[in-house]
Amino acid sequence: MTVRIELYDTTLRDGAQTEGVSFSLSDKLLATARLDEIGIDYVEGGYPASNEKDKAFFERVAQKPPKKALVCAFGMTRRKGVRPQDDAGLASLVASGAPVLTIVGKASAFQAQDVVCVSLEENLAMIDETLRFAVDAGKRVFFDAEHFFDGWKENAEYALETLRTAARAGAASVVLCDTNGGTLPDEIAAGTKAALDAVSPFGATVGIHAHNDCGLAIANSLAAVEAGATLVQGTINGIGERCGNADLIAVSAILALKKGGRFDVLRPGSLEKLTQFSRFMDELVNVAPDPRRPFVGRSAFAHKGGMHVSGVNRSSASYEHIAPEAVGNERRVLVSELAGRSNLVACAKKYRLEENGVVDAETVKAVLDAVTRKESAGYQYEAADGSLKLLVQKIKGEFRSSFRRLNYQTSVVVNDVNESLTTKATVATVKLRVGKRGEIRHEVAEGDGPVDALNNALRKALQPIYPELGEMKLVDYKVRVLNSDAATAATTRVVIESKDGDERWGTVGVSENVVEASWIALCDSIEYKLSKSLRNKKRDAEN
Repeated sequence: MTVRIELYDTTLRDGAQTEGVSFSLSDKLLATARLDEIGIDYVEGGYPASNEKDKAFFERVAQKPPKKALVCAFGMTRRKGVRPQDDAGLASLVASGAPVLTIVGKASAFQAQDVVCVSLEENLAMIDETLRFAVDAGKRVFFDAEHFFDGWKENAEYALETLRTAARAGAASVVLCDTNGGTLPDEIAAGTKAALDAVSPFGATVGIHAHNDCGLAIANSLAAVEAGATLVQGTINGIGERCGNADLIAVSAILALKKGGRFDVLRPGSLEKLTQFSRFMDELVNVAPDPRRPFVGRSAFAHKGGMHVSGVNRSSASYEHIAPEAVGNERRVLVSELAGRSNLVACAKKYRLEENGVVDAETVKAVLDAVTRKESAGYQYEAADGSLKLLVQKIKGEFRSSFRRLNYQTSVVVNDVNESLTTKATVATVKLRVGKRGEIRHEVAEGDGPVDALNNALRKALQPIYPELGEMKLVDYKVRVLNSDAATAATTRVVIESKDGDERWGTVGVSENVVEASWIALCDSIEYKLSKSLRNKKRDAEN
């Protein structure tokens, strides 16, 4: 029988505690809509008693609730010595309008006595009275049993009694928190079974909230599910305080695709959107996507070794545990000095180096030779598919440059305002020969540093002739020193990632001069966009 596993997303609350991550009100509203669309069951919006932004979130989301997901407000048990009806934090929870209240309380005797400084009896009373107050207010209530697993290992009977108290008071689910992230999967399984035995007589279900301090948040969440938990709390892409939380992307993919159909998660059609959704959330929090992220990372189905590619060409199952399309990802065959003929044959198909199904062996060899030669000079194409495609076009004689550099120059202007304050401006000048007519374009632009100034000057020169460049955006920039022993004469490799409305691509430049390396990568990025635009125009004309 298929078991429904409910997914509870806490990206907007627990995930917001990630170092360097902050959500605006509009971010939180947009994320809630997308979480609902993907099939998340519960969306925790924040702690309305903590700040005005979270309070405003619940006001706004009440005006336009998600279609299926239930919004949860997070809060704590009443303060010691205060009645629930007199506790301002609980009043704000109930007033938030959220249909679900998630209330955290101590499930550890040590935490209750030594951190909160209350007696064990008072801690139980705080849990009981708070949850009864919330249930009497007409709310569905979850109890987050903070430090449950540490508490269970220290004093199992007391930890379980906190769960029974919550279940008796009306908690729909008790969520077992591995708050410090130090519990192992076998301990998670044993603790989850003990919790189920304790609360099932009262009709409550059991959930899991795992932190990733041992790198086991996903494994621990799965262990809890196998032991009988039916609710998993986590965040998108595993963000969160310290080492993060369980990644709901990976958890949902594993439960849906790797467990023999025993578990039901999300909603029909959602799995194929996981890659896109993962990258959307990265964009929202302004972090570069992790290419090695399981299931949805750019490298998750990338093959570089010739033996691997040969196997995948015969049977994808030889080196892929699922079809990439199942989670909306794609297979990538990388070209490098390690590539065998199988890599090149696969790339020949991808880059159209074949005619009527026959691979042009000479062109394939020319591509491999060029890649090997380039990589010996410091180039690398794993993250620069745009530059690789341009290289292939050049070898096939299909590339026509849209512009030619005549010269460029960058300079930094420093103005002394007074003895303690200076202002700086980086200026770039570019002179190009553009288009079929060879028009000379000479432009100047400022920017935040030489690369940004060059990019602005290039756009200023080219966009009036190629307006499609307005669709293109530079989204990432990386510099790698290849031979640091050479000090200031070291070779540097620059990789730039760009995107337009339907694609992301990488380009690469190598030089002893970091500005020149950046220029090469920038020009490749623009040439790739213009080359793609030209192909699309030809295709539309043929159709």
